[in-house]
Amino acid sequence: MADRPMLSMTPHLLRGALLSPLKRPRPDAPVPPTRLVRQDLSIDLAHLAGYERVCGFATGSDALPITYPHVLGFPLAMRIMASRPFPLPLLGLVHTSIEIRQRRAPAVTGTYELAVHVEGLAPHRRGTEARVVTEARAGGELVWASRSTYLARHRTTGESPSTVPGTAPSGNADTATRPLPARAEWRLGGDVGRRYGAVSGDRNPIHLHPFTARLFGFPRAIAHGMWTVARCLAEQGPQGPVRVRADFRAPVLLPGTVTYAADGPAFELRAPGDQGHPHLTGEVRPGDPDRV
Repeated sequence: MADRPMLSMTPHLLRGALLSPLKRPRPDAPVPPTRLVRQDLSIDLAHLAGYERVCGFATGSDALPITYPHVLGFPLAMRIMASRPFPLPLLGLVHTSIEIRQRRAPAVTGTYELAVHVEGLAPHRRGTEARVVTEARAGGELVWASRSTYLARHRTTGESPSTVPGTAPSGNADTATRPLPARAEWRLGGDVGRRYGAVSGDRNPIHLHPFTARLFGFPRAIAHGMWTVARCLAEQGPQGPVRVRADFRAPVLLPGTVTYAADGPAFELRAPGDQGHPHLTGEVRPGDPDRV
């Protein structure tokens, strides 16, 4: 790719920050009809290798990591969410979940069209959620798609079945009664947010340094949610047609130690110990090769 993701992100962050105080979120607000498209994207192998190293994926694979198209499309999502017509303030927006459907593993040597649009808003018991859809096509065929939810917290008058990080249910019902078996313990350095920000372009100050994180109410920098799910999926190793669901439930403070646990399709990242509180819960299931 000629334009790496991180090169186009800063103007969107600044514009979104300036517009945030002017926005009054509500679930019945209109969403911009914008559909942004990047065409004829080829993969920058150096950038891909850097992403793989930061997230724990093996380098040299013929297929893209399942989370990599999200990074390629994220500048488009940021451009929409930082725009004046987008009804939710960018500052304080929380990524609460992501669903990924992959028809086939995108090839490293492929050329892609990426498209992003806002599917709609939904009421949440703690505010309003936006659903942002990213799609990747190769030769006109839809091969990969994701739906991310982003929560803007504000006062509400009613209840909603939606949940927030810290209360979202896992896809595995058994996790309500027993913890998933631990597979590994990871010690995370204080630079994880800066390293992931360098390869993703997401340089939100809450991820970079303790000082800037404290400005937003965090005692230390926190890991990117998409880094935590990518790190777990690097262990899962999903390839081919798959469906992934991940819920971001509590921030991972940096530096820190976390436990990766998995059993069958279910996985989670939690605080150390069998009873540690979950940071992330998710599942990977076989997908339908005939549709995304």
